[in-house]
Amino acid sequence: MEKRKSNRALVICLIIAAILIAAIPFFVLKDAEFGGSDDAGSQMVSEIQGKEHEAWFTPVLEQYLGREIPGEIESLLFCVQTGIGVGIIAFIMGRFYERKKWTDKEGEKGE
Repeated sequence: MEKRKSNRALVICLIIAAILIAAIPFFVLKDAEFGGSDDAGSQMVSEIQGKEHEAWFTPVLEQYLGREIPGEIESLLFCVQTGIGVGIIAFIMGRFYERKKWTDKEGEKGE
């Protein structure tokens, strides 16, 4: 029974910590501006070269659409790519885990 109470206390502490991690930046960083790494990189290249940075290519979808992709669609595509990658990694890790279980069972049978 004590183990259950300690697990419950741990879970509650972790939930509180997650809420604090998510909420504190809203109050501490009121006037902060967040930009992407692409923007920061192009600004740095412009500073070093002394002229405006020009992209080498345009995204494939922008070529077909003939206009810039909205930010929401761009974020959606990024999230889909992330989900596919996580799914592949989780599948591979699951296969490794199952393989270990199978080899452990075969080792027990042989002894």
